[in-house]
Amino acid sequence: MTGVPPRLVPAVRLLGPAGAGGAPDGDVPAGLRGIAGLLARRLATDPARPLVTFYDDATGERVEFSATTLNNWIAKTANMLVDTLGLGAGDRIGVDLPTHWLGLVIPLAGWLAGLEVVLADAGENGGAGALAVAAGSTLPPTTRLGALFVAEDRLDATAELVVDETVALSLRPLGGRMLRPVPGVLDYSAEVPPHGDRFTPPPPPPEQVELLRAGARVAAAWGLGPADRVLSTAPPATAEGLLGGLLAPLVAGASMVLCRHLDPGALTRRIEAERITAIAAAPAAAGGPGATGSDDAANDAANDAVDPLALAGPGVRTLRLPRLG
Repeated sequence: MTGVPPRLVPAVRLLGPAGAGGAPDGDVPAGLRGIAGLLARRLATDPARPLVTFYDDATGERVEFSATTLNNWIAKTANMLVDTLGLGAGDRIGVDLPTHWLGLVIPLAGWLAGLEVVLADAGENGGAGALAVAAGSTLPPTTRLGALFVAEDRLDATAELVVDETVALSLRPLGGRMLRPVPGVLDYSAEVPPHGDRFTPPPPPPEQVELLRAGARVAAAWGLGPADRVLSTAPPATAEGLLGGLLAPLVAGASMVLCRHLDPGALTRRIEAERITAIAAAPAAAGGPGATGSDDAANDAANDAVDPLALAGPGVRTLRLPRLG
């Protein structure tokens, strides 16, 4: 598979007005320091309840993670970043992944390790809305990344990026390994399991204050609370995915239901079975202006472009990113 090189943007630059000062401030508990503090709070207050439930309607996959189980994956990945890849404060990692539970684990592990997380996307994963950021927010394609975490079928499209280590994820059910080994590319499913499931984080960099504040402001605007179950189809390389599918629910103590290749015919049953209380809007559908890439990627995005907001039933709130600041 080939494709245009993805654009690169630091995660904090996707926050937009939600990361700026001004009311509403949301609820970031006093003394909470960075992503590590946020995860520790969830583990202390609600370790066993489902935190993330993931569906892939193309494969029939469904997996569910409590805060404890997801944190184990996050800690293992953070240990890999530090021990295997030798990364530390000031280093960057790139993430080029679709809507998937690992699309949450990798950024959270990077932040836990005190790294800068850069999101990569060529437009396929989120259509015309992907990486819709202000001019000057993207990084040059020659920016060096300490590591790139990329879906196996995106390896060719990211080959021109300047990367010290490439880690590929098959995204197959049951944590399957890559379909074919690639010289010089690490297989996430083979590398991560041996690492320890405890990680001692360094002091968080200042940018993590912006991440927490943005999540809290959106959570407050949406009225999210611990009882909420938020369904999202948006990939992490969009403001909708980063805020609505991760930061806002996490800050609010809510849980997330991520859906890839969403089957519209299954949505009503899923809302009932998963007790969905709110649906976060996905970005603009693929195929519009600026959508590029291979036919496979375009088809993947088209399947993900189903707007669940149009199919939500009574009693389910529909959420769109507010204009704050």
